[in-house]
Amino acid sequence: MKRISLLLIFCTSLILFSCKNEKKENEEMDDMSETEMSSDMETKKEEKEVKKVKVDLQAVSDSDLSGNVVFTEEDGEVSMTAIISGLSEGKHAIHIHEKGDCSAADGKSAGGHWNPTDSQHGEWGSADGYHKGDIGNFEVDANGNGTVNMSTDEWCIGCGDEKKDILGKAVIVHDGVDDYTSQPSGAAGTRVGCGVIQK
Repeated sequence: MKRISLLLIFCTSLILFSCKNEKKENEEMDDMSETEMSSDMETKKEEKEVKKVKVDLQAVSDSDLSGNVVFTEEDGEVSMTAIISGLSEGKHAIHIHEKGDCSAADGKSAGGHWNPTDSQHGEWGSADGYHKGDIGNFEVDANGNGTVNMSTDEWCIGCGDEKKDILGKAVIVHDGVDDYTSQPSGAAGTRVGCGVIQK
């Protein structure tokens, strides 16, 4: 009888011990799942915060221009990288214009410079004022290639703020140089490239 009692106590203890371990393992797995889910959600949130738009530039005014512009928004700042070919050596102007329309052969369907704050034309960052589309000039090498790099918190991609949102606008490349003083466009000359900023 003693043996049976001891055996029963031993079996009961074993079962209780096993149940406790299983419960502990389940809790640990639940904790791990919650941590992994939380980590996955944070990763997805970070991925959502990066917005990117690629603009293909088309030649206008019978130019040989080609290239593209990539806008990337991250942490409230938009970076722009343009790679342009088919231009004459020297300086050329590039701007954001108010309408996302490149249908005209001369690019004039894109309208004037994007200027949502009704400022005068000028060099980017000038205390005297500048348009939100006044990117400025860039250098082209002897092979006809040029690049433009710029970052600003004064633009956004699809945020809906009329004074910041670049979606629905156009990138225009000129054959001339922006003098930063002539109103309203810096006397930058003929439009030779145009691309619509759209998703």
